[in-house]
Amino acid sequence: MNTQTEPEWPPRDTNPAGPPIRLLFREVVADRLTGAMPPQAAMLFAAETDPSWDDRSFLGDFYGEILHQDTCRPDTADGLALLAALAAGDRIPARHRFQAVALLFKAATVAERHLAESGPGAPQHTDPDSDPDSEARARGAVRARVPGLLARWPAECPAVRLALAGLAVVFPTDRTLPALTPRLRAFAHRYPRGTDIGDYVRFVLVLAARDDVRTLAVTEELTGAHWPGTPRGVPTRARALHLLDQMLTRVGAGLARSPAGR
Repeated sequence: MNTQTEPEWPPRDTNPAGPPIRLLFREVVADRLTGAMPPQAAMLFAAETDPSWDDRSFLGDFYGEILHQDTCRPDTADGLALLAALAAGDRIPARHRFQAVALLFKAATVAERHLAESGPGAPQHTDPDSDPDSEARARGAVRARVPGLLARWPAECPAVRLALAGLAVVFPTDRTLPALTPRLRAFAHRYPRGTDIGDYVRFVLVLAARDDVRTLAVTEELTGAHWPGTPRGVPTRARALHLLDQMLTRVGAGLARSPAGR
């Protein structure tokens, strides 16, 4: 529950300064959200800006305010509303919509991915601002927005569809997974095994089948050959999501360098 009830969204012309991406994000957020602002929105609407900001440094600071060093804090769940608004904003360039969805994926899978990294019995919360309740709230906040984001699939570009596919297997339903499989097969035909997109799509298809034995086998195969391994005592889902996050990050880096991601 968001305890911050004031202030309301500021006027549209408040401080028209800062790098271009800040101004665009602010306009889209103001269009798509109403009511009390998440605390992280101050970076969009505050009267003062960091004079050193360019697009890249602003994005790093803005995203870090929402998901700080890959940990969930008490206000993370509130800030995810900003990412969801940006992910659904048609004026936002594709590479930034992709990044917004990818960060939603990260926020929803923090606990499981950290478990996969550290192994059974290891301390899970080294950041004092991160706690299981914050992680659960962040996961719930993402879950609530997944149906709306997946509904955009027909109108979305291929790059963002790849990120949406990751969200779909984090929150599988009997409705979304049967629809996801034929949609992803088109990607599998275009991108062979051994390519970043090809391997990512095929792994998502394995997860969409919800076969734990097959998921474990493919996770073992991929981590043994190409990706950092995870302890075998960790639950299969945690290991799979840890791998999927790495793959999504690499796919995003490739898309950012290509015309398809712009």
